[in-house]
Amino acid sequence: MKVMIVGLGSMGCRRARILRKWGDIQCVGVDTSQERRRRAKERFHMETAASIEEAIGNSEGISAALVCTPPLSHAAIIRICLERGLHVFTEINLVSDGYEENMKLAARMGRILFLSSTFLYREEINYIKKEVQKCPRADYTYHVGQYLPDWHPWEDFNSFFVREKASNGCRELFAIELPWLQYVFGKVSVVQAYKGNLTKLPLGYPDAYHVIIQHEDGATGSLQVDIVSRKAVRSLEIYGEQIYISWNGSPFGLKQYDIREKKEMDIVLYQKTEHTDGYNESIIEDAYQAELQAFLWEIEGRKMAKYGFKEDILTLQAIDRIEGGA
Repeated sequence: MKVMIVGLGSMGCRRARILRKWGDIQCVGVDTSQERRRRAKERFHMETAASIEEAIGNSEGISAALVCTPPLSHAAIIRICLERGLHVFTEINLVSDGYEENMKLAARMGRILFLSSTFLYREEINYIKKEVQKCPRADYTYHVGQYLPDWHPWEDFNSFFVREKASNGCRELFAIELPWLQYVFGKVSVVQAYKGNLTKLPLGYPDAYHVIIQHEDGATGSLQVDIVSRKAVRSLEIYGEQIYISWNGSPFGLKQYDIREKKEMDIVLYQKTEHTDGYNESIIEDAYQAELQAFLWEIEGRKMAKYGFKEDILTLQAIDRIEGGA
């Protein structure tokens, strides 16, 4: 199978690194940057091209595309790939531009349109959902934050998509976290948001949010999202009369309080994990691999996707309400 990776930045290289380990898949990289193409060719021994048209013209047999460019460019690239008969995997989009049109186009072309939602492929999330479902009621407090200049320490944050208000850093964190929170606790029904700026970074948008969320299933959550915290943090507490779970976001940081024994237990769900240097310890390769495998299985006709464009429309609407303060 031959896969085209559109965008050879941080995420494109992560996807190439994963696919390279699967010997039956060839990758073709596309990027307008000559330097990124050179690095990708050197690191992953892949063919590269400056455009989708060039890649398709020079390399026969491409059947799928991974869209790993900045989010605001996704809609147009997805449409081009679908029109050329390719199955499409896309990173999170952050805006719903072209959603309806591209869903209809994918259906008309008989092609898979698959949306990344990496945390839904984490073993911890599946465990948490199972435990929460056992309880009549469970609420949560959750803080996710990391200082924006530390996201990509190898480049100025103004050089990638978080500089734009429509694809800002807090919005991306909400788009990462809300899909799994709704998977576990139910759809967002009511939000009350408080926002502001705690840094002197030259941003055109808030850098910290405190949000109270009411879910349709009755759960209430307190969600704090920021691009301020100098220590990268993911701190979750789930509590109720019959449950207490905490998680620091790392693969070995899930804990559950045993009510009968009156002690906290480590919940070990991995024998080992894969991690890439330069990223926070909570970011492991395993879930990225799992969702790519789900995409390939979808192409084969197996229904493996856990999240899609229809669900993401509701998530983006909830984020719009949060950013609007109501």
